[in-house]
Amino acid sequence: MSSLAIDGLISGLDTTSLINSLMQLEAAPQTLLKNKSSEASRIVNALQALNTKVASLATSATDAASAESWTKQTVTSSADSVTATAGTGAQPSTLQLKVDRLATGQVSMTNLAAPGVDLGTPPTLTVVRGGEIFTIEATGSSATEMAEAINKVKDLGLSAVAVRVGNAVDGGEPEYRLQLSGVTGESNAFEVYAGDAVANGHIDSDGNDLGSAGAARLVDSTTAAVKAQDAQITLWPDATLAEGEEYITLTSGTNSFAEVLPGVSFTVSEVAAEGDEPVTLTVERDDAASTKMVSGLINNVNLVLAEIASRTSATTSTSDDGREVVTGGILSGNSAVRGLSDQVRSAISMPVDGRSPAEVGITLERSGELTFDEEAFAAALAADPEGTQALVAAIAQRVADVADGASDPIDGTLSLQLTSQEGRVKDLGAQIAEWDNRLATRRIGLERTYAQLEVTLSQLQSQSDWLTSQLSGLPQWNTKD
Repeated sequence: MSSLAIDGLISGLDTTSLINSLMQLEAAPQTLLKNKSSEASRIVNALQALNTKVASLATSATDAASAESWTKQTVTSSADSVTATAGTGAQPSTLQLKVDRLATGQVSMTNLAAPGVDLGTPPTLTVVRGGEIFTIEATGSSATEMAEAINKVKDLGLSAVAVRVGNAVDGGEPEYRLQLSGVTGESNAFEVYAGDAVANGHIDSDGNDLGSAGAARLVDSTTAAVKAQDAQITLWPDATLAEGEEYITLTSGTNSFAEVLPGVSFTVSEVAAEGDEPVTLTVERDDAASTKMVSGLINNVNLVLAEIASRTSATTSTSDDGREVVTGGILSGNSAVRGLSDQVRSAISMPVDGRSPAEVGITLERSGELTFDEEAFAAALAADPEGTQALVAAIAQRVADVADGASDPIDGTLSLQLTSQEGRVKDLGAQIAEWDNRLATRRIGLERTYAQLEVTLSQLQSQSDWLTSQLSGLPQWNTKD
């Protein structure tokens, strides 16, 4: 906004400084509002930081209180050639197996330029895989052009590459073959025909060979360089069988097997050699996961307690004149926040049916911080798994109830305070904006007033100069004694 002030043109006054001083007085109420808004914003930031940590505590406590969280299992393998993972539903168990063969994908090579091969116009190949028929057109009949066309087909289950099998002779082109590689598993074996094999009557609509392909049949899965096959394992290969019994074998189109044991998946990578011991998979309770879960709960409790302490504790500083100044934390006057600290400590440290949390390694120190003894917890879990789980779950549920009561997004005590303070910041912002308009109008008024003052003084000065000139023109009278 442009200024209307004319600094001291006639009066000699520093009008701008004078107006600024007056505006500072006028803006005093707005300054108070800005201070209140700044403090409210600091409270919002503090509540947001605390609420985030309390919500995280609620999540970890709820997990520790859940029976499902204590059912996690881990699986180990006696050989690197079999890797296994345990998931939902896994149960303590043991399995022995021998890897008989690995899954492979078919690899075949064909000569598109062989005598009698007619790819048609445009150059076309027909691929039959798993009962599906794919008709592929290429821009040219070379192995390179056909490989490019094949690799563009989605869900074909094949990859193609042009392989040089001969050098250029007498300035001609090198000789290439089309190599096709399929995905693993017997069901993914494939046949390839030159041209549109259905239209040419070489296969029926289900992909069955009609025996008339002749040279048009470029790839036969039974004579592939590498045949497609399933992986196979034998269960309990050292077991003594009763008469008439056979060993149990399982196959997979990939090298992975799922749900042989409940909730367990494993992948094989090497065929067992003659005389190798069977691979043993052992599924057992995952004590390390339980320890990590409880440790995470205690860490989250300490984070919440530390956050509350940092927001409510007073700090001491020294003023410029050497006096000691004590400043309260931004939430020091918030009784709900201080009460939350007591509730969390009580929930995590009070006994459960006469049993102390210290029995499972949870201790409240004099400093107010919690410690977790992993060795004590592991010993308790090994000695009494069900009792240890019940004690920790009960403690965790108390903590979850307290944390949920504070951080619930709808009716949590912290969430409600946060909503209230955010509304206050918004309201103060609106009031400050109103004052901006009011003060802008006031400044314009002052600038106009002082500008008019200078104009008025200028007019008076002009009148004074005129009177002086008139008086100086009057006749002079001499008085003689």
